[in-house]
Amino acid sequence: MEKRRGNGRIVANAISFLLNRITVVVIAVALVLFIGGRFEIASASQPDAELEIQKLTSCYALGTDAIGRGNLQEGKNIYRNCFTQDAVLTAIFPDGATQTNYGTDSWADFVYSVFQGNGYTATQHLMGTINISIENNKATMTSYLHATHKRSETSIDVANGTYEDKVVKTNGIWKIRNRTLKLIDFLNLSSPTTASSSTNARSTNSSATFVRPNIPRLKE
Repeated sequence: MEKRRGNGRIVANAISFLLNRITVVVIAVALVLFIGGRFEIASASQPDAELEIQKLTSCYALGTDAIGRGNLQEGKNIYRNCFTQDAVLTAIFPDGATQTNYGTDSWADFVYSVFQGNGYTATQHLMGTINISIENNKATMTSYLHATHKRSETSIDVANGTYEDKVVKTNGIWKIRNRTLKLIDFLNLSSPTTASSSTNARSTNSSATFVRPNIPRLKE
């Protein structure tokens, strides 16, 4: 009888030991899967967020070039996909002059007035060297600008600068809340004023001079 009881305790202890080991293994596996899953989600979501944010600077370029073609309403519609409703946009020109507008419609009106005032018939904005830093639902982004503004068949204005953006994620969508453009130059490039087949003459007649674009002051 005692022997049976002893054997029973041994079996019970063995079962208890096995159950404890199994429980530990199950918990360990669950933790690995949970932590690994979270890591994979974080790793996958970060590139996705950077891509979404990066698209915003291309969005702005497309909207601005629509305005450059003379289509103000199309530019406004595109801007609304790039910016929050309370967005603040500032341009700092090479001579220190600044322009700040509140809301994308106001900024679009400003851009249109500048383009029309300077007689631009088309523009092309190229964005590059994009750097993004993300922290939760906020991000910062800087990007380099090279913009061409067509005055005529023989004259263009070229601008270079840096955009500095503060980006936020609202309702699952990333948009720019603050954008500052710091221009480092604004040059006019013109072809020779007289036809010439001489390369030297063409080089002599060509010009590259700093110009200050006509910047109308709009009422906020």
